[in-house]
Amino acid sequence: MTTQEVQNIKQRFGIIGASPMLDRNIEIAAQVAVTDLSVLITGESGVGKEHFPQIIHACSPRKHAKYFAVNCGAIPEGTIDSELFGHVKGAYTDARSERKGYFEEADGGTLFLDEVGELPLPTQARLLRVLETGEFIRMGSSEVQKTSVRVVAATNLDMKRAIAEGRFREDLYYRLNAVEIHVPPLRERKEDIPLLFRKFTSDFTNRYGMPRIQLTDEATKLLKEYYWYGNVRQLKNVAEQICVLEKSREISADTLRRYLPANEQEQQLTLFGASQNMGGDPYMNERELLYKVLFDMKRDIADLKQQMAAATGNVSNQPSAINNLNPDIWHPAAGNQHASNIMPYVDDRTRNEPEEQVAEVIAPEHPLTMVGAEEAMIKQALERHAGNRKEAAAELGISERTLYRKLKNI
Repeated sequence: MTTQEVQNIKQRFGIIGASPMLDRNIEIAAQVAVTDLSVLITGESGVGKEHFPQIIHACSPRKHAKYFAVNCGAIPEGTIDSELFGHVKGAYTDARSERKGYFEEADGGTLFLDEVGELPLPTQARLLRVLETGEFIRMGSSEVQKTSVRVVAATNLDMKRAIAEGRFREDLYYRLNAVEIHVPPLRERKEDIPLLFRKFTSDFTNRYGMPRIQLTDEATKLLKEYYWYGNVRQLKNVAEQICVLEKSREISADTLRRYLPANEQEQQLTLFGASQNMGGDPYMNERELLYKVLFDMKRDIADLKQQMAAATGNVSNQPSAINNLNPDIWHPAAGNQHASNIMPYVDDRTRNEPEEQVAEVIAPEHPLTMVGAEEAMIKQALERHAGNRKEAAAELGISERTLYRKLKNI
């Protein structure tokens, strides 16, 4: 595929970026489109995985047939089979009439299964049968039906880890993963960050009838060096806030810094180091929630230190909490066998540093349980998004279904 053809696809689907990795992914999507191979798109939440199923459909012989995008993580477990495969009248209490599922509606076209890793195991077995034989059965029926659907799936999970933990069928994974397209996180596409920010601010200023935004050199440098844990979705959110709230249209580094969440700035190095130690495992979302909560407690810990200093007269004479960490206490790389005694992760490289440099990551007086930390983080996310569960789930890096399940237990 020529460079011009890649640029044409970018322009058609509104894809911004000059990263070689991005261009290569577009080439793969266009090349595999002419076949009926299943494609699995992987990458962190917010990187723009949804563009590639559209490219595959539009460049395929099925482009004149229907295209459906289904968010598997947003559909309740009790109705996911009905949504995908349909049901007959009386199949369950509220089934007052028969209904076609997506596999029947998309016959001859393309079906995009987003967050496929969230599918329940029984549904995974039915999906495997459709992929292998093209056959499915509506809920409550015994009649086998045929369909011809091109399936493209996407996930932000480490699927091999999910398989090892029994959450995903290995045979289904290899069936879906005939071709894999891995979309890199924004921090690995630094050259694309200013381009995306310029595009987003241009769109928002035009929408709201405001003067254009311009970044100083220092602000551009900060923009490129920021970790962007929420990837393109987070960058777009920051761009919109700046367009609406800032009176000055020249944005300095100090101004930009106010829109970059402080708790994320503090956790960037720790999270990156932990992910490297764990082999870059994106399946650690629930553990990372704990890191966020622990860093949110920074001010409370600082207050506790001041109270200890006032009570003892010299806090430096107290035994170092860092140096006396119990080796049996939970560590990100060791699982959560001792979750009730959870302590924040401390990089080994900090253990020989002066205590005042690492004192702000010591544990609170009362150990934080995993459940309590998780509940606190979920409540904070919901408050920040005025109860919007979809936006809260996106910020937390989990699916809506996972968020619903956790809310039931709070």
